[in-house]
Amino acid sequence: MSFGDKVLFFFSTLGAFNGLIIGIYYIFFSSKKYLSNYFLGALLMVLSIRIGKSVAYFFDYSLPKIYLQFGLTACFFIGPFLYFFIKSEISHIKNLPKSWLWQLMAWFFIIVVVGLIYPYQSFPKLWGRYIIPIIYLQWGIYIAFSVFLLIPLLKKITRKESLKPFEKWILTICAAVIILFISYVWAILNITKGSYINGAVYFSIIIYFVVFTLLYRKKTNDLSSFSSQKYADKKLNDEDAQLIIHNLRKVMTEKELFKNPNLKINDLAKEINLSGHQLSQLLNDNVEKNFTLFVNEYRINEACKILSENTNLTIDAIGDEVGFNAKSTFFATFKKIKGMTPSAYQQSNTPDL
Repeated sequence: MSFGDKVLFFFSTLGAFNGLIIGIYYIFFSSKKYLSNYFLGALLMVLSIRIGKSVAYFFDYSLPKIYLQFGLTACFFIGPFLYFFIKSEISHIKNLPKSWLWQLMAWFFIIVVVGLIYPYQSFPKLWGRYIIPIIYLQWGIYIAFSVFLLIPLLKKITRKESLKPFEKWILTICAAVIILFISYVWAILNITKGSYINGAVYFSIIIYFVVFTLLYRKKTNDLSSFSSQKYADKKLNDEDAQLIIHNLRKVMTEKELFKNPNLKINDLAKEINLSGHQLSQLLNDNVEKNFTLFVNEYRINEACKILSENTNLTIDAIGDEVGFNAKSTFFATFKKIKGMTPSAYQQSNTPDL
C-alpha cells in the first residue's frame, strides 16, 4: 500500500468511525431527547456502516461477501431514517408514529428473509442484477420524499428569506445524504473509473463539518425545531395575531419607525409590548416575512412615494431619507422588491412635463 493509499485509508476509516461515535452519542447520550435526534443518530450509524464497508472493500477485494451484504443492507435504513428525521423536525413530531414503526419493521423483515434465503455469498449475480439496484431505488425514493418535505424551505431560499439555524441544519443533512447517494450511484454505473471511494471521502468531510459545528458553535440548541417549541405551544390565535399586526402596522405608519436606519427588532417589539422573539415568530407565522423584509417594504414604499413626487432630492438622498445606511443596500433592496432600479421607477412613474 502506497503512502497515498495509507492516507486515504486513514482519512476514510476515521470518518466512518467518527460518524459511528456521533450516532451513538445522539441515540444514547444526548441531553436533548428529541425523536429527531434519535433518527439522526440512527442515520449516522447506518451511514457509517455503509461507508465502513466501502473502505474495507476498496482496499481488500477478497473481503468475504457477508461483510458486503451487511454494508449494503444498511442502505435500506438510510432513506427511512433521513425521511423520519426531517419529518419529525418539520412537523414537530415527539412520539414515534405506529406507521413509521411498521415501516422499519417491514424493511428489517425483508432484509433478514432475503439475506437468509439469498445470501450474497451464494447468489452474487442475483444481488448485482436485482437486489442492489432495488436497494438504491428504495434509498432514492425516500430521498425524493425528503426533498418534497423541504419544498417550503427551498421556496424561502428562492425568495431570499433568512433561514433559521435548524432549517439550515436539516438542509445540510439532506444535501449530504444526496451527495453520498449520487456518488455511489455514479460508482455503480461506472461513469468514472476509481470513483467508488469517493463516497467514503465525502462522508469523512461531512462528518468533520458536523463535528466542527457541534464543538465550535456557541450554542447548538437552535439546531432543532424543538428548541422553540416552548413558545410554539403558546402560539397566538388568529384573532389576537391579526389585532397585534394591525397595531404593528399602525405604529410603523404613524411613527415612521422604518426611517430609523438602526431600527432593531427589539425596538419595534417594545412599541407593541412584545418580546423580540415573539415578534419574529409573529411575522414569520402570520405575515410570512422576516423582520428585515417587513421593515424594508415600508422603506421602499416610502421611497416610491418620494420618487413619484418629482422632488429635487437625489436618489442617494432618498435612500437616506427612508432609512437605508448605504446606497448599495438601497438599490439592491429596491430592485428585489420592485423589480427595477430607483431611477427606472422614477422615469416610469413621473409624468412628462
